[in-house]
Amino acid sequence: MIYKICLRQHWDAALAAGRYAGAGIDRRDGYIHFSAAHQVRETAKRHFAGQRDLVLVAVDDGRLGDGLKWEMSRGGALFPHLYGSLDVRHAVHVYDLPLAENGQHTFPADLAHDDVADA
Repeated sequence: MIYKICLRQHWDAALAAGRYAGAGIDRRDGYIHFSAAHQVRETAKRHFAGQRDLVLVAVDDGRLGDGLKWEMSRGGALFPHLYGSLDVRHAVHVYDLPLAENGQHTFPADLAHDDVADA
């Protein structure tokens, strides 16, 4: 399973279109940025700090085919990148990602800490 954090309005538009083409940074870089389970909390802290109205999209990476590449990124870590758009049917679950009082995002309670661990 890999994860994409995005604005709820972008995901809603993707549902209407049947495909998610990514956020501005994704389109600029030429691929959709995803995070592995052990990376997603750090991704939220670094790139989405203080942002409201986000969703966490869990995607079955086994269904993405050759368009999914694991490439070096932050600090030499391998991150999943999808070259092409995401068929929304590959989303296994879409979770709300609200901000807590401390300003950090609250990850879903039904995800085990091992599934979405701190980076």
